[in-house]
Amino acid sequence: MDQASTKQPEFNQAYVGPRPDILRLMPSAPKRVLDVGCSDGTLGESIKRRWPQCQVVGMELMPAMGEVARTRLDQVLVGDIEAQSALAPLAGQRFDAIVFADVLEHLRDPWLMLKRVRPLLEPNGVVIASIPNVRHLDTIYHLVIRGEWPYRDRGIHDRTHLRFFTRKNVQALFQGEGLQIQQWDVNYRLLERPHPINRHARWLAWPGLRNFLAFQYLVVAKPV
Repeated sequence: MDQASTKQPEFNQAYVGPRPDILRLMPSAPKRVLDVGCSDGTLGESIKRRWPQCQVVGMELMPAMGEVARTRLDQVLVGDIEAQSALAPLAGQRFDAIVFADVLEHLRDPWLMLKRVRPLLEPNGVVIASIPNVRHLDTIYHLVIRGEWPYRDRGIHDRTHLRFFTRKNVQALFQGEGLQIQQWDVNYRLLERPHPINRHARWLAWPGLRNFLAFQYLVVAKPV
């Protein structure tokens, strides 16, 4: 394609990207992946680039993003992913991995969503999710020192978040829906916003402090 044909609409860059942190949690040689909240399909495209035989199905709320994702993925369902009929087109299909990359915190009922997608997993399939940690020190600073909730357009305090999680909440979310977390990973930040200083956060994540520097938890879970 020439440069003009690949020009895409401007989206919130906080939710667009290849997500190498998600890629390294994928099962080896996946054949079919469901990307729930697939954005513009960049993550799914990265999956297909690494595993060319893999089919990636996306689900996306925003029509503009969904249209772009359709140029990158094998199938994209556009609409409210929490609607009762949202998963109907996937009946009978099975996936090696179902991905929620910064999605569950935006849902009205993330518990119900996990329950609904469980039947779509292959016997050894996994759910992979990244979820922001509201216990980050930035939250404490703004609540305790500044006396305010920091509404933002991205990150932990994205104004579109409907649910908030700490590590314990993440554990309870998955266990409550019959999913056992097999693997944890953490993206650490000293500052909530992107900044070069954040590259040092992992080295300061000592016991007793690490949960306050955890910007985002990443989990791999399997049905019990």
